[in-house]
Amino acid sequence: MKISAAEWAALGLTAVFLAFSAGWLARGGGNAAPVRIETEQTLTAEEQAADLPPVTATEEPGALKPGEKININTAGADELQRLPGIGEKRAADIVADRAENGPFRIPEDLTRVSGIGEGTLERILEYITVEGAGPP
Repeated sequence: MKISAAEWAALGLTAVFLAFSAGWLARGGGNAAPVRIETEQTLTAEEQAADLPPVTATEEPGALKPGEKININTAGADELQRLPGIGEKRAADIVADRAENGPFRIPEDLTRVSGIGEGTLERILEYITVEGAGPP
């Protein structure tokens, strides 16, 4: 049986491919990076309690109590400073804006005050109210 030139070419290419593949595998086999496997473990209530630091009642003086709200339409600068992230300057800016533009109709109106953006509003939203704002 006689092998044609095309068959010799196919056999030659196959041999080159196999030699290249064997070299590729042999070269990379020893330098392979380690595989990292991450697992997740669900803790029981007892294990969770053991891992938590003890709770201490170190309440900041003037800090808001749970459920306590400050009316941003009637509060003075000192009371506004009790809100998280509101310092002396920002509290004064709120009072000045309220005097200049009237009461805040909705809590989101606070963003009209310079320096109060969406992030600050999100932090204080649960602590503020606009009761008594009146009609627009």
